[in-house]
Amino acid sequence: MIIKQLVYLDALARERHFRRAADSCAISQPTLSAAIAQLETELGVMIVKRGRRFIGLTEEGEVVLAYARRILADAQAMKEGVAELRSGLRGTLRLGAIPTALPLVAHITAPFSRKYPGVKLTVLSLTSQEIQSRIDNFELDVGLTYLDNEPLTNVKPKPVYHEAYVVLFRDDGANAHAKTMTWADAAQLDLCLLTPDMQNRRIIDGIFRSVGHAPTPTIETNSIFNLCTHAAIPGIASIVSRQLVDFFGLPPGTRAAPLVEPATTRTIGLIVADRDPAPPLARALFAMTEFVPDTAIEGGMRR
Repeated sequence: MIIKQLVYLDALARERHFRRAADSCAISQPTLSAAIAQLETELGVMIVKRGRRFIGLTEEGEVVLAYARRILADAQAMKEGVAELRSGLRGTLRLGAIPTALPLVAHITAPFSRKYPGVKLTVLSLTSQEIQSRIDNFELDVGLTYLDNEPLTNVKPKPVYHEAYVVLFRDDGANAHAKTMTWADAAQLDLCLLTPDMQNRRIIDGIFRSVGHAPTPTIETNSIFNLCTHAAIPGIASIVSRQLVDFFGLPPGTRAAPLVEPATTRTIGLIVADRDPAPPLARALFAMTEFVPDTAIEGGMRR
């Protein structure tokens, strides 16, 4: 068994197509097929379901794939560790962040890039479920996600900041002079919220349920930009994180009021796979990221 066989298997599972997998590895399709057939012979099991096209992996193949990805991740970490001793940290660090945490990403990546100029950073906007899945499958090195709302598995967490919530609305509407707003009152508004696949939306739905309400949003979106801009539409209000307003300011023509009763927060932080030794790039980012203290924001919010 050689590493290349595992690389080809990982590519096939990712691309789900023999030719595309071969192209991604810069080899011919017969070379890829022969390598996987050789791996099947060595292990004595069928890895790929046979058919005219790629159908999927067998049950045994899924087990082999899980071990293959772990071996490839360890091999990459070994290369990074050796390179670190010889010439400092180098390579590519893959960071996945939930959309509501994107305003904080630059405060994490910029200091890291200054300290480790030989490391290339790839930042992806992903849901919390995608972050967990990609860390499990060694497709992501570090995640920036919620730590205390939905269970995380097989990861090491590090808190970075507390997410708080505000309601955005037009500054010439009925709520223009509100300094704060209760969740119960917010439930009566025509709301624009994130789509249910976003954990932020599931958090907000849970807070509403805790005060005896279950509002049906007028508008749903998976875009943070659209979430904010819809608040400028007459009659529409949006619920966003306080940090989003703090970093980017209020959309033109809008105001924001902190949501109270309850004044609740959720913890967002970094996660890495629970592996020892930790991969050098992920370990370095984890070590230098500091907790961001809660920012005091006045009732009117800044423009």
